[in-house]
Amino acid sequence: MYQIGEKVFYPNHGAGIIQAIEEKIVLGKMQEYCVINIPICKMEIMIPVNSLKKCGVRSIVNQREMEDILLDFHHSEDQDALPWKERFKLNTEKIKTGDMRDSIEVVHDLLLRNKEKALNVSEKKMLHDVQRFLISEMILVDDLTENQAADLLKLSS
Repeated sequence: MYQIGEKVFYPNHGAGIIQAIEEKIVLGKMQEYCVINIPICKMEIMIPVNSLKKCGVRSIVNQREMEDILLDFHHSEDQDALPWKERFKLNTEKIKTGDMRDSIEVVHDLLLRNKEKALNVSEKKMLHDVQRFLISEMILVDDLTENQAADLLKLSS
């Protein structure tokens, strides 16, 4: 069970802080809801407490994990080129896991592809969204500014 003030990651919107746990009557049924403030999107979301796991909500990574993930990001190799459709499907599945390692692999793959050839509109949007999700978590893990976090997600030439 999560607590008020805990920092969590929600795959659909990014990282946030639990502001409240409230009981609400929805469709005639009393349910407990977790109210999460997602600062990077300037939004507040409510998720039924009993659906948090199913929705992929997890605690944010710790600073050590984030450093390891970023180290791997900057030293990983290019993966075999997949056809666009397969690559898009695989990347979508990775993002849905909500796992920071999976998301950083997607960013790495798309940034490399973009160096070779301009990404199509769908992949540009995917790259933008997953970068925002990662930045939102990095900000909460290490007290970084948005620009500092974004700089850490750039590939060195």
